[in-house]
Amino acid sequence: MSKIEEVKQKLRGASIAPVITPFKEDESIDFDKFTELIDWQIKSGSHAISVTGTSGEPSSLSVEERVQVMEAAYKAIDGRVPFVPGTGSTNHQETMYLTKKAIEIGADAALVIVPYYNKPNQAALYKHYKTVADANDIPIIVYNIPGRTARNLEVETLAKLNQDCPNIIGVKESNKDFEHVNRVLLNCGRDFLLYSGIELLCYPMLAIGGAGSISATSNVAPAKVAEMHDAWNEGDLKRAQDLHYELMPLNDVLFKDTNPAPAKAALGILGKINPTLRMPMDVPTKELQDEIREVLKGYYAEDEIKDAVKN
Repeated sequence: MSKIEEVKQKLRGASIAPVITPFKEDESIDFDKFTELIDWQIKSGSHAISVTGTSGEPSSLSVEERVQVMEAAYKAIDGRVPFVPGTGSTNHQETMYLTKKAIEIGADAALVIVPYYNKPNQAALYKHYKTVADANDIPIIVYNIPGRTARNLEVETLAKLNQDCPNIIGVKESNKDFEHVNRVLLNCGRDFLLYSGIELLCYPMLAIGGAGSISATSNVAPAKVAEMHDAWNEGDLKRAQDLHYELMPLNDVLFKDTNPAPAKAALGILGKINPTLRMPMDVPTKELQDEIREVLKGYYAEDEIKDAVKN
């Protein structure tokens, strides 16, 4: 079995947890808490770990810090589950550098976001991804999140990349257009790894042949998100569907402000981290934090929920 096929097999059916980057009060990276979060994720059943994707605040990190976070994650994972760091950037050369670093560190695959802010056309997106894929011997999962990048990677462009780049193995679609995601598998082939990045579409995407999810909610309820995938993989469709609906209130409240602010607030309320974000991001309002606390009571015991509120 080739390396690419081996990675695809490992990552099919997976809840890949996109772990947040915890900061101390002074906004330095809290690597001790980061290691604890990764250990909690793995022990809770998450099937793989990603870092420095949207939930990891990559645009608030320097390139050097992103490398440090990848190195710390790889060490904390210690080979227990696959490692899929985010290596994309608005800057092509940074993307090349970070993807090469991921290879050096020992990542199993790289998650490469559509470049944000500069809005390249489809031909330019094709050139960007093909250059990254051709220069780096690592399986690549494209990350399409038009709500954050202001540019949608069209199905035709993705299909051409899939055809021309053997190491582009899948896509994380944070795209609410369910017709679009259906056409991804129609045009790229049903063995292409399609991951949901929209929380309410995690279960529906499994139904059309998706490979799993990379869901911000798994930062807060990793066991239930992983269990939904496990139930699906085991053929217990009713249990998977029940978990889909059980997670919906949490999914909803975690996106009442920009990710990862609500997720960090939730982890702060659970006593897992200091919920600091780096400016220009900031914690949710006290009112939303109170709402998050109320929702968490449906998922955690009373003694696990703390009173700390950060303003």
